[in-house]
Amino acid sequence: MALPAAELRVGDLLPTRTHLATNVSLFLYNAAVWNPHRIHYDATYATDVEGHAGIVIDGPLQGDWITQIALNWLGPDDELVRFSYQNRLATHLGDTLTSAGKIVAVDVAASLVELELYVMNEQQVVTTPGTATVFIAR
Repeated sequence: MALPAAELRVGDLLPTRTHLATNVSLFLYNAAVWNPHRIHYDATYATDVEGHAGIVIDGPLQGDWITQIALNWLGPDDELVRFSYQNRLATHLGDTLTSAGKIVAVDVAASLVELELYVMNEQQVVTTPGTATVFIAR
């Protein structure tokens, strides 16, 4: 949970989370978001027809993961004011991914904090960068 804005410092790290998607988790996610694209569940189609290295982990799922990093860090009265992300590199079933973030700016007077968020693969390459602005109510 976030501290009062006056106690936060640029460079402070948010808690990290490790993700290892499975066939079942990808199926459930895609069912929930009504995404029937076969690259997310059919390995033969993903590799032979679309040329991917394997089953593709959804980009929006990775956006959800970094949103969770920000939201889990916030206190109950804090607010997510702005959020954006980009998927820059495909990730595949079997990849171990880490979502994390850090504070990049603090406006104590406005109680606003800017966050840099990301999903990173096992090679420490950022696959999904994002940013968020949060209001700290304390």
